[in-house]
Amino acid sequence: MAEFFTEKRVVISPDTDHLADSVASRFLSRVYKRSEAGETVHVSLTGGTMGTAVLRAAAARPKASKIDWSRVHFWWSDERFVAQDSDDRNEKQAREAFLDGLDIPAANIHAMASTDSGLDLDAAASAYAEELAAFAPADRADSGPWPSFDICLLGVGPDGHIASLFPDRPEISLVDVSTVAVRDSPKPPPDRISVTRPVINSSQRVWMVLAGADKASALGLALAGASYLSVPAAGAKGRRRTVLFVDDAAAAQVPQELIDRDY
Repeated sequence: MAEFFTEKRVVISPDTDHLADSVASRFLSRVYKRSEAGETVHVSLTGGTMGTAVLRAAAARPKASKIDWSRVHFWWSDERFVAQDSDDRNEKQAREAFLDGLDIPAANIHAMASTDSGLDLDAAASAYAEELAAFAPADRADSGPWPSFDICLLGVGPDGHIASLFPDRPEISLVDVSTVAVRDSPKPPPDRISVTRPVINSSQRVWMVLAGADKASALGLALAGASYLSVPAAGAKGRRRTVLFVDDAAAAQVPQELIDRDY
């Protein structure tokens, strides 16, 4: 499968509140534009503090009520394999922050299976691969059996991990499957499901959101072109745009020429 490379750009906000609001505003504007044009929009969500903060900020914006959400499909790049009602679930966090307030068909929210779904971890990963494949575009020979996300939101860990693809582990190298069961994760909970790097890199726009001084090293390595095997964030690239949205604390050492003041 062909890969398309875009230069990474950095957009800096003064603090986490402004960061969440900045990403939320761009997210809603992009979805509104595509849905108003009559297109189906696929968005991949992420969990974590900043992922949830972005969704909470989006819910508070008036533009959220002006979007035809029936044209929008929500997915996740990864999920913690825990009970459906666990606070660790990315799905639960997203529903409480944003999704439950939308007028959206239930079938448009594509959650990964939980431990109480009747599926084991491997079967849950396979089930998500099948659901992704059901929405693969028929006219895209340059992509695999999955939709091309219009926006793929990703958090980045201090170790440079994205989704549940952690450094120096076999999951980051997989290219022949769309999902993977992750066991013994270095970050709890230990059992997870993740999409793979080819799915992420088929996205039109990859938006990574980082906040805090503890993310500065991961940001620097991602921008410096580190190996994606050791710094997975370095290998996340959108077909059209690859943007790292960061706060001042995370961006302390970003070269000025990489900062995008117009995006």
